[in-house]
Amino acid sequence: MVNDRNPASPAMRQSAAEDQAPPLRARYRRILGFAARVLMQTWWFELVLPRIGFTRVAESSRERRMRVLAQRFHVLAVELGGLMIKVGQFMSSRLDVLPPEITTELAGLQDEVPPVPIAEIRALAEAELGVPLSRAFASFDDTPLAAASLGQAHRARLSEADAADAGFDEVVVKVQRPGIDQVVATDLAALRRVAGWLRRIRFIADRVDAPALVEEFAQTSLEEIDYLHEAAAAERFAENFAHDPRVDAPLVAWERTTRRVLTLSDVTAIKINDIDALRAAGIDPSDVARVFAEVMFDQLFTHGFVHADPHPGNIFVTPHRAGGAGMPGASSASSVPGEVHPAWRLTFIDFGMMAEVPEGIRRGLRTLFIAAASRDGKGMVAAAQEIGVLMPSAENRELERALSALFARFGGMGFAELRDVDPREFQGFAVEFGDTMRSLPVQLPEGLLLLIRAVSLTSGMCSGLDPQFNIWESIEPYATRLLADESGNLVQEFAQQAVSNAGVLWRLPKRIDDLVTRIDEGSVTFDTSRIERRLDRIDGLIRRGVSGLLFAALLIGGALVLAVNPVLGTVLMSVSALPLLHTLFAGLFRRGPR
Repeated sequence: MVNDRNPASPAMRQSAAEDQAPPLRARYRRILGFAARVLMQTWWFELVLPRIGFTRVAESSRERRMRVLAQRFHVLAVELGGLMIKVGQFMSSRLDVLPPEITTELAGLQDEVPPVPIAEIRALAEAELGVPLSRAFASFDDTPLAAASLGQAHRARLSEADAADAGFDEVVVKVQRPGIDQVVATDLAALRRVAGWLRRIRFIADRVDAPALVEEFAQTSLEEIDYLHEAAAAERFAENFAHDPRVDAPLVAWERTTRRVLTLSDVTAIKINDIDALRAAGIDPSDVARVFAEVMFDQLFTHGFVHADPHPGNIFVTPHRAGGAGMPGASSASSVPGEVHPAWRLTFIDFGMMAEVPEGIRRGLRTLFIAAASRDGKGMVAAAQEIGVLMPSAENRELERALSALFARFGGMGFAELRDVDPREFQGFAVEFGDTMRSLPVQLPEGLLLLIRAVSLTSGMCSGLDPQFNIWESIEPYATRLLADESGNLVQEFAQQAVSNAGVLWRLPKRIDDLVTRIDEGSVTFDTSRIERRLDRIDGLIRRGVSGLLFAALLIGGALVLAVNPVLGTVLMSVSALPLLHTLFAGLFRRGPR
């Protein structure tokens, strides 16, 4: 089946979204209105107040303002549903560009939407499958198994013919919410418009490539509502672990799967975080934590294809049936030599959000390991640039300083020693390092962001299952193996760097001698008169521009506080006349020739 995504440009998609039905136009305008108010508030507190001497006021209120802003967005996202829930979840993971007051508030944002009426679900599913549900399935449960902002799931049973072909009969049918394509298009059009605004604000554009962020989010969102993409990802994941008794995944019923309807074998079992149910089944939660971490790091380091949304609703612990030695995932020798695997397996579902580690990131990570092995802060910055973490406007010295501090304190420690460091010291260093990262134009590529999300969720899940769980012990074997695999490349990299440095040193004396000779002969001259004239003009323009900005700030500030404090509002609006006069007439009284 051909994917029917619209290949039109972002501008065309935005224009089309603006021409949608009234409810969608109202949705579009509401998103833009919220963004405009946020930008106005940010402009006033972060740019205007510091320029007129109220820096302390802006700084003292920043934490509260950020928290209130996140709370208001939380309310907006729950009310609108659709893609805005995903926007909040996406922003909650952007620790690289957003302050903790925002990411913490949005971390708990979940789909909070009522289910779609069953008549609408049936109509969409029948239109997609081309047959009545009574013919497509032997039975279809009208009560939803789960409802989310993009779709909802129902239990069903395949017909005898389809079950014979598929090899199973009990299924879960995932159906998109009717009209979600138009909602997603409208939300993305609004987000692209907001990104265009942000691109024109210099202090934001220097730190964050907002249009690129939106396009990364758009790609993930469009993949998530393309159930053919999810079905293919499910099959690829299952193939990666086809011979691993620890892992299972649902099978796809392709005859009953389209872009908007996904039919998978029903693999629901014990939720991974249901500790009471695990113990009742004779399963030790600490064993589950250890195996889960091993499986997640296998995805990262072995397969390069990672489930990026491993929350409790997407992972089950499935006990093996008695006497089921021949079944998939049956109790057998583990992939870990010398260890017998317990009589259960981890079953993953929901493959709409997968992280693939591209070659560029793999190469950058290898460079990162080389730099880390030699405690080279500059080398790590270069690796970050190769991965695509640092934007072109990045000032690298602060990052190099932070990395040097990191190496000085923790660089000589092994995994076991790091485990024994006081967590409060880690927390203090993490806060300081996080502040440094947020002050720089740092932006994580989507693939790397999803990996970090997966590792973060893995760590939290394992700690919940076993309070004594230590993620370092799970990472160490993979890190050791990776360094061993790259040892040959490490020597080669060092050799290439040595040759490059030798070449520079060899050419340097001759280049210096040539420059000194030209200076002695008088052939190197500097004419600064034109530069001075241009700087004089620029200086005048800057002064007038500052006056214009001050006029607008005082006028708008006065208008904002007029209702609360009429006296102060009137004074601010009156004083704004002075910078306005300077803006208008300063150019009439230039001194001297230009």
